[in-house]
Amino acid sequence: MSPPLQGAVLALTLVALGGCATKGDLRRVEEQVLLSRGENQRADSARAAQLAEIIEFQRAIMDSVSAASRGLTEVQRQVSVLRGDLSSELINVQQQLVQVQALTGQSQQRLTELQTQLDARSEQVSAVAVPGDTAAPPPSGAPSAEQIYQTSVQQLRRGSPGTARLGLRELLRLYPDNALVPDALYFLGETFAAESPDSAAVYYGRVAESYPKSQRAAGALYKLGLVAERRKDMEQARGYYQRVVRDHSASNEAALARDRLKSIGR
Repeated sequence: MSPPLQGAVLALTLVALGGCATKGDLRRVEEQVLLSRGENQRADSARAAQLAEIIEFQRAIMDSVSAASRGLTEVQRQVSVLRGDLSSELINVQQQLVQVQALTGQSQQRLTELQTQLDARSEQVSAVAVPGDTAAPPPSGAPSAEQIYQTSVQQLRRGSPGTARLGLRELLRLYPDNALVPDALYFLGETFAAESPDSAAVYYGRVAESYPKSQRAAGALYKLGLVAERRKDMEQARGYYQRVVRDHSASNEAALARDRLKSIGR
């Protein structure tokens, strides 16, 4: 029982025991009882409202926890799927790597076989050559000088100077008197131009000295001038350029040689 109600009951009891209660006293007691009931009702309503707020707050928390749990489950599922995808991708890459390694090994083996065959062919050619006979006929079934030349030049233009070098040397071995010899010597020089300019100069020099009337002579002299410039030997470079202008004035290289002479000074 609340304090106001207890007070009202106590007052009513005292009046009843005193035997002298009036109507006014009873009315006051009734008013106190009603007032106490009203306060109790308001207090109960406030507590009910607070309890409702607490329940609503707990429900909101539970909803948030449930949503977070569902989100975490979805993330875990996506991670699991991603792991599976990555695992499959890794397996595919590993399989492709194995295939590439196998193909690389096969290609290397094929190149080794071709090199072995070429070496054996060269030995056979050397074996049938007569000492002192520089014009021994090529073996039966050998490709023509034109075929070897075209194939070698194609290899050079494709970026395979080593392969081109082998073919051009084979041409010189099998067809030493062929009209394509100056061209073969010139392009042999070209196969060395990037990696060994001095070796390239040897072949350019053979063209310029042994075949001065060939269509490759002007180019060979011009390339000799460039090699000399790279060695910082301007005097020698100037001499080669002057020979191009003097002996091959109608060639394309003559115009280039004149430009180089202007650059380095006459």
